[in-house]
Amino acid sequence: MTTDDDDARQHLTTKEGWRKFTFGQPATPKLPTPKQYAMLAEPIRRNYDEIRIDHHARLMVVATSTVRHTVTTGRRLVMLNRHAISARRGLIVSGPAGTGKTIATTQLGLAHELSDRAAHPGAHGRIPVLYVTVPPAATARMIAAEFARFLGLPVHSRLNTADIIESVVGVCTKVRTGLVIVDEVHNISLTTRQGAEVSDTLKYFSERIPATFIYAGIDIEHSTILSGTRGAQIAGRFTLIPTHPFPCNAEWTGLVRTMEDTLLLHRHKPGTLVALDHYLHERTGGMIGALSHQIRGAAIDAILTGDEEITQAGLEAVPLDVTASNQDRKKRKTNR
Repeated sequence: MTTDDDDARQHLTTKEGWRKFTFGQPATPKLPTPKQYAMLAEPIRRNYDEIRIDHHARLMVVATSTVRHTVTTGRRLVMLNRHAISARRGLIVSGPAGTGKTIATTQLGLAHELSDRAAHPGAHGRIPVLYVTVPPAATARMIAAEFARFLGLPVHSRLNTADIIESVVGVCTKVRTGLVIVDEVHNISLTTRQGAEVSDTLKYFSERIPATFIYAGIDIEHSTILSGTRGAQIAGRFTLIPTHPFPCNAEWTGLVRTMEDTLLLHRHKPGTLVALDHYLHERTGGMIGALSHQIRGAAIDAILTGDEEITQAGLEAVPLDVTASNQDRKKRKTNR
């Protein structure tokens, strides 16, 4: 049984949670033959089904073109910034919700972490990657506290924002942090004083911490973050990678095939989902997040019901997010 403290350490916004993420997922369980499965004792079968459900519940990472482009561009920036004293270049990953921004940036973080370990085998105490999210209605103190929380630094009420920032900068320099990922950047509004102070705090961190900064958020290029004097400074230093819904093309079919290959169902016929690729695109609007949710949800239902296969009816039984549902309705109206 896990405690609340144990659960808190699983989050990517703590160094313990990030470290667990970088050490990989559990091995994929093997699927026994139907005869072997039928011979399992009931308690063993229930336990095995729980293992399969847990397998399908995990968010699977697919190396899409966006993920590959983000990792390549980000790693190039890290190398270019290696000897920069100031004005380091950064990266913005921006697009609609559900288009894979967080997956792309965390895969970049994973690549940097593994590269750092390979370059410094046996080194202890290094924290190559720092990952934080911007809280809604954030203040400068709140964003500084998020940095401190990841590092495990105490944030007492008697500490002012400058004290927290100095502690964070000192630790990041000591532990050789080389990549800082700031997610949910769309929560910053430069039209408010608080938002402007948060932007200034992030800029100050980027100047003091010798690391490459990666921003991710919803439609950042159309927000206030890149407007005005502060926005112009960000726009002049950051490269933008936009994310979009996938068109119904060969890559989309490949995504469906990759996800189908991970299924652990006893009666599922390989190729069933690939044959439904156009339906899946219409239903999800080309959103990879919605596609993953639909397939994983249908797989869990198939185990719970004992059907052990995914059909179109099973896919339709999985409700999707509002954005994907609205796009599906629009397409159906257009095709009438």
